Amino acid sequence: MNYKALFLKQSYLDNYDTYQASIASGAQTWDWVVLTASNDQQAKAYEAQIDRRLRDGVLPSRTKYAVVPDPDGKRCGSGGATLAVLRYVAQKENTSDLSGLRILCIHSGGDSKRIPQYSACGKIFSPVPRFLPNGRRSTLFDEFLIGMSGIPARLSSGGLLVCSGDVLLIFNPLQLDFYGEGAAALSIKERAVTGQNHGVFLGNGEGLVKRCLQKESVETLTACGAVDKNNNVDIDIGAIILSGQMVNALYRLVDNDQKFAELVNDRVCLSFYVDFLYPLATDSTLEEFYKQIPEKDFSDELTAAREKIWNAIRTWRMKLIRFSPASFLHFGTTKEMLALLTKNIADFCHLGWSENVNSNYHGTDFAVYNSYVSPQAHIGKNCYVEDSDVQGNVTIGEGSIVSGVTLSNVTVPSGVVLHGLKLAEDRYVCRIYGVEDNPKKNVWKGKLLEAPLWTTPLFRVCKTMQEAVVAALSDDRSGELLSLKDSFNSADVTAIIPWQDKLDDKIIAETVLEAVAAFTPINDVLKAFPHGVSDRVERYLLDRVDALDENELEDFSQKIRIYYYAYKLTGHKTLLDNCFKTICNVIFHAAVKNAAYSPENRIVKDEVVVRLPVRVNWGGGWSDTPPHCMEHGGTVLNAAVLLNGEYPIEVTLKKIAEKKIILASTDIGSYREFEELSELQACNDPHDAFALHKAALIACGVIPYREQLSLQEICENLGGGLYMNTRVINIPKGSGLGTSSILAGACVKGIFEFLGIEADENALYNRVLCMEQLMSTGGGWQDQVGGLAKGIKMVTSRKGLAQQISCAPLKLSDETVAELNERFALVYTGQRRLARNLLREVMVKYIGSEPNALDVLSKIQQFAVLMRFELERGNVDRFCELLNEHWELSKRLDGGCTNTCIDQIFLSIDDLIDGHMICGAGGGGFLQVVMKRGVSVDMLNDRLNEVFADSGVVAWKCNLLF
Repeated sequence: MNYKALFLKQSYLDNYDTYQASIASGAQTWDWVVLTASNDQQAKAYEAQIDRRLRDGVLPSRTKYAVVPDPDGKRCGSGGATLAVLRYVAQKENTSDLSGLRILCIHSGGDSKRIPQYSACGKIFSPVPRFLPNGRRSTLFDEFLIGMSGIPARLSSGGLLVCSGDVLLIFNPLQLDFYGEGAAALSIKERAVTGQNHGVFLGNGEGLVKRCLQKESVETLTACGAVDKNNNVDIDIGAIILSGQMVNALYRLVDNDQKFAELVNDRVCLSFYVDFLYPLATDSTLEEFYKQIPEKDFSDELTAAREKIWNAIRTWRMKLIRFSPASFLHFGTTKEMLALLTKNIADFCHLGWSENVNSNYHGTDFAVYNSYVSPQAHIGKNCYVEDSDVQGNVTIGEGSIVSGVTLSNVTVPSGVVLHGLKLAEDRYVCRIYGVEDNPKKNVWKGKLLEAPLWTTPLFRVCKTMQEAVVAALSDDRSGELLSLKDSFNSADVTAIIPWQDKLDDKIIAETVLEAVAAFTPINDVLKAFPHGVSDRVERYLLDRVDALDENELEDFSQKIRIYYYAYKLTGHKTLLDNCFKTICNVIFHAAVKNAAYSPENRIVKDEVVVRLPVRVNWGGGWSDTPPHCMEHGGTVLNAAVLLNGEYPIEVTLKKIAEKKIILASTDIGSYREFEELSELQACNDPHDAFALHKAALIACGVIPYREQLSLQEICENLGGGLYMNTRVINIPKGSGLGTSSILAGACVKGIFEFLGIEADENALYNRVLCMEQLMSTGGGWQDQVGGLAKGIKMVTSRKGLAQQISCAPLKLSDETVAELNERFALVYTGQRRLARNLLREVMVKYIGSEPNALDVLSKIQQFAVLMRFELERGNVDRFCELLNEHWELSKRLDGGCTNTCIDQIFLSIDDLIDGHMICGAGGGGFLQVVMKRGVSVDMLNDRLNEVFADSGVVAWKCNLLF
């Protein structure tokens, strides 16, 4: 087991918890966090990043944040920048005593010459390849604040922590205690061979720093005693703590304008890690101090400055504090960074690092950060794609870096960096150079230059990023050219965050769209985006919806799922409404192609009466429901049923002399005369007693759907007014017997006969579907088929927006018919089924590709076929077994189809029945049972009365209609 990795992983998590506590509660945090910048332009970029995090609420609000650029944009060195920070804070706090403040200073004012792609955004905001626990992409800045969040509580009072902005430190702050005066050098143990490329601290054996060694050879480090018995050295990780007293002493060096100007300028160019640390080492002398290699040049001004610093801080010493286990990563050169993010990324998987951070690409051949990669792109191994939009058939050679660009149908060679920048005034430049190029040297992609690559104008300024990419790839150096340095200084830093956000939106949206296209379960998508998506992503998804033709099956399938997945990711209910409105609209338009109002319609009979049975569903219910039946077809086995020997559904139409329409519903005692068309066209109010009547008149073309005509004129065309009355005989509301749809079917059948319109069965079925969309009730086609077509039948449809329904009666022997009629019964639960929106509750599971729903919807159709097979061979007992198994599947699909009452009813008669099932969607209404041989309906009622006396739970005798 790698105990070091385990310790660092847990420390990483602990630091994040500490950081979150500093945001959410009164935990000790920094009073100030200050970044240094090379100039005002870079400072503006940093401020935008900080402001963004403050708006998002992911920074401790009690901390004050600032970015302090070098004065007048002239490099004053890390030491000069530190003094500028102290003066800035003193002025903002309006005090000369800084000793009580806890200040974090991150030196981040470099030009990033060795990794030029981070010059504009600053290396401090370069990406770290992981998602933070709150779902945000991480950067060095975020890692600094998280990793250092535990230090304020480890300081006795105030103090200044100075860090280098290009080093990622991973340690546990619990190992830090700094209560003394002076300073503390934070260090970790590393191999001596690593130390020769970095600063190394030599301890004096008493916990203090004896010497500060800069990039010495292993031999020199060994000779001076810096290498321990394990061949390790104390690496300078660029993190130094200065006590509050030292902070005040340094501030007094620049506490007025004259002093500040003398020490903080581009001539003195003080180095924090030389000029402020050397005097604190125990073996230091003033004479040797003068000789320390400066950040810029030796000068009389530098000598005078060093003397002042020596006199101000020499009385203090620097404690050596080691962290172990610990780790640090120096983001040094482009080549090192590429190796870290590709070949060596597995070494940091314990920290949550990954080759893929916020991308639609999830392979391992190359690394991606906040980029969209076209599935048609060909990208070589060990490449790194960052903040880019890779479209179409792009080829990128092995070991290349692509950053900040839009690529479309181009080829990028191997071993190069291709980096785009937006300049002021909507201009663009794309810089291309070798991964191994050192911009400080006179070599560019293997070619000798007269001046360093950093300052040589090589990159053409263009009007668009696409043009800039083409110019870079073709080495087109016509027109205005910029160097790496000048393009960095001319960059529009305000464009960086919007570009990253735009990419972020596209990546998320395209990932969602790919999930929709692949029918990925919605729960898997929600796991991928646990914090949801932004309104910008929602707009991106809706733009894609607008481009789809819902009257094409494939586009229809995508459209409803985009709406639904967007709803689940945003919580915006209008998106769910739009999903089902789309379904309704498509069904409606597919069903009413021949249902438009026709002034040619005439009443041909004085009176028509239609009586229909109800239906019981045996197998495949829900497979007939849109959109499932539209995408896969449906398979249902059901039967027409008489109750107590009667047809329980009745519709009567009569011709009347008055030019008006009269609607009535005998069973609910409603009656109304209509003389205005607009009142008849309003049919989508679920509380309207005549919504079904009105929808039938529209669906059958008796009255127009939207056109405004005179009702008197319509009646004159018809040859008179009409009276339509519906009646449901002795069936409780919410019965589960398909009553509403069958009543709608009776209306359609009656109106067609009344007007002398000949229609086949599919026309009848589709007009009922049309009615249900007009009434906004939704639903499938099995109910109306169950009532309009006699007998036990297998009803199927093929996939398609317009459903073509086939109805095949079962070929049963007389003995099987007699046995079914003898053994089959209905049981009323005594409770009305609750008005749940079942269409949405079940179909969203299907639309969301939930595996359980898809499995059940497939299996129940198979059960319908097996039931038919067993009935046609006369095996009623096996039919009962299948009915029971179907019941278990129904409960898997919709837990609301049963309840305590239903379960207890089935349990109380379990020894009297062989098969049982709900009617319709369940939850109340009727249940259906197949009794054991020799059991009668009276025997069922005796048992039910014992348990549910006078509660309305009763068995009904019924007859299967053949």
